[in-house]
Amino acid sequence: MINKKEKTYWPHMIVGFLMMAITLGYWTIRSASSMPVQESNTLMQKYQMVDININDILTKREAFDKNFKIDLVDVKRIVVTNNIHSNRIQLNPVELTVGENNFNFIINSKNNSNIEILNNAKISFLLTRPHTRVDDILIEDIKYKDMNIKIQNINVQKAGRYVIQLRVDYKDTIGYFETPAYLKPKEL
Repeated sequence: MINKKEKTYWPHMIVGFLMMAITLGYWTIRSASSMPVQESNTLMQKYQMVDININDILTKREAFDKNFKIDLVDVKRIVVTNNIHSNRIQLNPVELTVGENNFNFIINSKNNSNIEILNNAKISFLLTRPHTRVDDILIEDIKYKDMNIKIQNINVQKAGRYVIQLRVDYKDTIGYFETPAYLKPKEL
């Protein structure tokens, strides 16, 4: 009889795969916990509140849009050429300047009704960056007079993309306005 001693490697492979799985799991948890998580502020609310009340929000927004239209006036826009490889329409962003910026909103009535009734509306303004809430500038309880909403002395220093948002709460309706904005980096 010949005694063959074949060496089997499968126990070593199982231990190796187990160690590799533990190492990759540790690496995944460590890299995921080192990334900052920012909450979305879509529609100027926490995303949990938007998710819970989306049907009510859409109904109130539709009721506002039926009677009124919010426009941002007296701003310079950057002309963006559309990407021919994308079906997404790009809006021309508002050009921001380093330092103080002023924004002027007008609410137009679609059915020629008296727009002065909006004097009791609760108006909020938010200048935010798309992927962080660190640089948010929120102004609440803005006064509406002479069909204008004026936001003045908004200080912007960091170059990059921004989003200008305005929310008008009036009775059982909510109006939203959102447009992109951009601050060009300083030339070297």
